[in-house]
Parts: sequence; structure tokens; C-alpha cells
Amino acid sequence: MSTAQPFVELAEIEAARSAIAATVRRTPVNKSPSLSELLGCPVHLKLEHTQITGSFKLRGATNAVASLSDADKQRGVAGVSTGNHGRGLAHAAKAAGVRCIICMSRLVPQAKIDGIKAQGAEVRIVGNSQDEAQLEVDRLVDEDGLTMIPPFDHRAIIAGQGTLGLELLEQVPDVATVLVPLSGGGLVSGVAAALKAMRPDVRIIGISMERGPAMHECLKAGGPVLVKELATLADSLGGGIGLGNQLTFAMTRDLVDDVVLVSEAEIAAGIRHIYWQERQIVEGAGAVGVAALLSRKVESVGPVAAILSGGNIDMKQHHRVISGEDVDVTQEAA
Repeated sequence: MSTAQPFVELAEIEAARSAIAATVRRTPVNKSPSLSELLGCPVHLKLEHTQITGSFKLRGATNAVASLSDADKQRGVAGVSTGNHGRGLAHAAKAAGVRCIICMSRLVPQAKIDGIKAQGAEVRIVGNSQDEAQLEVDRLVDEDGLTMIPPFDHRAIIAGQGTLGLELLEQVPDVATVLVPLSGGGLVSGVAAALKAMRPDVRIIGISMERGPAMHECLKAGGPVLVKELATLADSLGGGIGLGNQLTFAMTRDLVDDVVLVSEAEIAAGIRHIYWQERQIVEGAGAVGVAALLSRKVESVGPVAAILSGGNIDMKQHHRVISGEDVDVTQEAA
């Protein structure tokens, strides 16, 4: 049974901004001429894939590590990840001199595993889902005394991700609609908490994939439920929200205006557009906002901002997608 916590507030996000300012990059925003022309309103792209570790996850991880006690830092940290949280946590832990173990499922691409190992963390591959990998994290906490830093359902994580919302509002003060990649809800909760506190009229749209959209299914069910994790081009958006979810389910339910799902073909089209028209390399999860715009699944009430949340894609896969190949990860994972 989950015990809901009070929502993360603006003061926590502002404190997180101060805590991470010295080590986390303020990422740029580019206006997209092609998307602005297509949709008939200004469309801005928040280039968060240019973050130091290639993803927004560094924000929350750095804030979470900074919030640890000295005793916790001495024992070390552990977390479960589909790739980007692990890379961010490994980077933040290494910078703070803290031992870090990342547990991952067999569905995580090798490129993301290698990226985490390159940051100096120990990686353990366990099971075929994030839920199974989480069992190993639980064991490390219980038996070895490590501190768990989860990928999304954690106050310091959400507050850290919310710093992206503060930046975006400074960069696009008149933004009317913000498209946020949606998985466990850490990013959309933080961004929504920041933006709604300062501009309650801003529409926040969560974008997920059709294959295994965990938060979408939980919102439909009225509470956290188990959702099967499936292979997808947007692999960073895979995994459940946790049956004991304390923060992100309620924050997403109450602060997010709508959730939109995109197909594998639409995600591929987003990756291609972002490369050929915007000259940026993003992973599938980072392309879902653009995918939703290209497929006209989001009403273009502008100005619009889409968050390109990560760029840690296997470059061979990226080459296949941008070359127009029909990359069917659902068959390749079978």
C-alpha cells in the first residue's frame, strides 16, 4: 500500500538549482524553423540531450547525492535504471567519491550499460524488467547498507528534474504548451511543479510510447498497476512506476493536462526529423515530443516547447533509423 507524500514544491526545486548549479549544465533552447512553419506557431526545442551525461537524469541524481548524509555517502548508493538514470547517478557518485552500483534488466541496450561502466559504477544485470532488477537493489540496501536512489519516485530526484522547468521558463517566457517525455514521471512531475507554480496556465503534456506506457496505464486504472515492459525505440521510457509509488503518480495525475502516446513509426520519424532538420542526435525517448507534433497528436497551442530529454542512442541503430530503415526492435528483441 502506497503512502502518498506532499507534492514537491517550488522552494525545493529552487534549492535543487542552487545545489547542482556548479556541476550540471544549463542546456540551450533552439527555435525550430521547420516545426514552427509546419504547426503555424513558435516551436522551441529544449536541448537537454546536450547535458553532460547526455540526459536530464544528471539533474536529479546530482541533487540526490548532494542531499545524502556523510554516513550514507560512506556506505554507497544503488539504483535501478534503463540507462540514463544509471549514467547520471554514476557520474554524480563518482564526483562525490561515493561507491555506486547500478542494477539493470537484460532489455537495456549495451551502449547504455557501457556508458555507465565508463563512469566508474558497478553494473549488475538482473532479470527481464526494471521490477526484477529492483529486487537486487533491495537486497543491496538490506544486506550491505547501501542507500537506494530511485530513478523517479524520490523528492530530491523530482526537485532536480524540476530545475529544467525553471530554465525553460526563463528561456521561453511566453511558452504555452510543454511536451515532456513520460515514463515513471520524475521529469514531468518536476517540470510541472515548477511551471504550474509560476505559470498555472501552461499546458503540460506527457508523451509516451504505445508499447508499455506504464504511467498512462496507471492513470487509466486510477492507481499504480503492473504493466509489462516491452521492447521499444523509446527504451528509456520503459519500466513500471512501482506499486508503492508515493509521489509521481499523484503529481502526474494532478499536474499534467494530458498524456499522448506515439507509435514506433512515429518515434522513428521524430528521430529522423531531429537529425535531418534540427541537426541533433537524440534517442527514441528524446524524440517523442517531436513525434507527437509531426503526427499532429498534440493541438498546437503555442508557443510550444518540446524537451529533447536524452541522446544516448546506439549509433548503429541511429544510423539505421535516419537512413530510413524500418527498425523493428519488437522483432529484434524476440
